[in-house]
Amino acid sequence: MKRSTRLLGIGTAITLALFASYALREQANGQAAAPGSNAPTAASQEFPEGTATPSELCGGCHKSIYREYSQGESSDFRWGGMKTNSSSSKALTLPAGTPPAATAHAVAGIDPWPLDAIQVEENGRKCNVCHYNEPLVFPDMAAAKIEKPKARATGHEQGVTCASCHLTPDGKIRGSYEVNAPHATVKEPAIRTSVACAYCHSDGERVVGKQTQTFLEWREDFNKAGLGPQHCQDCHMPRTVRKLAEDFDVPARVVARHVPNGGHSFNRLSGVLALKVDQVENGGAKLALQLTNVGAGHSVPTGSNRRAVYLIVEVLDAGGKVVASKEWMFAPSFADRPDDRAFLEEDRKLPQAFAARQADAQGPHESIIRAGEQRVLDWTPELGSGRYRVRARLIHDLNRYNDREFKDDQTEIAQAVVDISVAKR
Repeated sequence: MKRSTRLLGIGTAITLALFASYALREQANGQAAAPGSNAPTAASQEFPEGTATPSELCGGCHKSIYREYSQGESSDFRWGGMKTNSSSSKALTLPAGTPPAATAHAVAGIDPWPLDAIQVEENGRKCNVCHYNEPLVFPDMAAAKIEKPKARATGHEQGVTCASCHLTPDGKIRGSYEVNAPHATVKEPAIRTSVACAYCHSDGERVVGKQTQTFLEWREDFNKAGLGPQHCQDCHMPRTVRKLAEDFDVPARVVARHVPNGGHSFNRLSGVLALKVDQVENGGAKLALQLTNVGAGHSVPTGSNRRAVYLIVEVLDAGGKVVASKEWMFAPSFADRPDDRAFLEEDRKLPQAFAARQADAQGPHESIIRAGEQRVLDWTPELGSGRYRVRARLIHDLNRYNDREFKDDQTEIAQAVVDISVAKR
C-alpha cells in the first residue's frame, strides 16, 4: 500500500474515533453533537506526544490542509535525486510510496539527503532542533538574536508536523481564528506573520551573506527597508477560501494553502532574479551582466550554505560555436565570514570541521543577492571583430558540493540573450 493512501486511511480512522468520543461526551452532557453541528464545544482532544503528534491525527478533520501538507496537492514540487557530495555512489531518492510532490515539512524526517548529510558532515549527530522541535512561543519580531528552539527528546523524531507550528507549550492549538473545536484552541495573529517561521529559518544574529538567515534577511532587507508589506506566508503559503474542517458545519474562511514552496518549486524559483546582458559600448567586447532580486523578500539563494545560483555566460560566434565563457557562483557562506581556502587549517579545530572545510575548500565566491538588490558584474571576453550572440543563464543548485555534472538537483531559473557586434581594434 502506498504511504499516501495509508496515511489518509489512518486519518479517516482517527476522525471516526475522535467524532465518536466527542459525540459520546456531548450526549452524556445532554447535548446531541455531531460532525455537522456548529454548537460550541468543550475541548476533548489532547496531545500527549506534543509536537511529535502524527499529522495524520490533524488530517482526520482538516482534510484539504493535510493533503496539501502530505502530498503537495495543487503544488508543482519536484523531488529529483540528490547527492551529498562527489563521493556519493548513487542518487538519493525519497522512500518508495512517498507522494512525489510532498512538502519539505512533511518529508523532513524521512528525506534521505539530509539524513545522509548528517552522517557525512556531523558523524551521525542528530539534527533534531528545527526538524524535531518542542512546542514553542513565537519570538519577538524585533529580537536581535533568534535562539534555537528546544529539541524533542530522542525517539520522538516525527519530522515537522502540524503540531510543530500549531501546538502551544500549554497544549492548545493556535490559529488565525477563534473557533469551537474538539481541542483547545487559541487565536494567534502572529501565526500569519514571519515570526512563525523565524526559529527554524534564521540562526542567531544577522550576518549579511551567512547561511540560515532567511527571516533576518526578510526583516532587515525587505520589511524594514519598506520594499513591501508581505510576510513569508504571503508568497510561500498563498491563500484560498474554504472550510477549515470539511465535516463540520463551519463557515468558509480565508485559509493559507499548506504547500510552502521553495527550492523544489519551479514556480517559486522562476522570476525571483531578473537577468539582463548589455554591451557596454558599441563595438566593444565589454559586457555588463545585471542581476536584480525582484521576486524574493529575502536573499537569493537563501537558507543552507549548500545552495547556490550559477551565472553561466557563453559567447557564440556566427556558426554557433562557443568561443568564450565565464561562470560566477552566488552562495551563502558557511560561517560569519566569506568562505575562503585560507581558513582550511583553522577549520580543523571547529566542532563542525567537515562542513566548514567543505565550504572553504570551494574558495571565495559571490555573496548572495539581497532583497531588492541590483548587482552588476563586468566581463570583457577576448573577442576578435565580428558578430556574436551572448547567452546568459541562471541555474539554481540545491547542493553545490556534489559533482556539477549531476543535474537532478539543478533548475534553470532565468535566461537572457543579446547579439553584439565587435569592431576591429
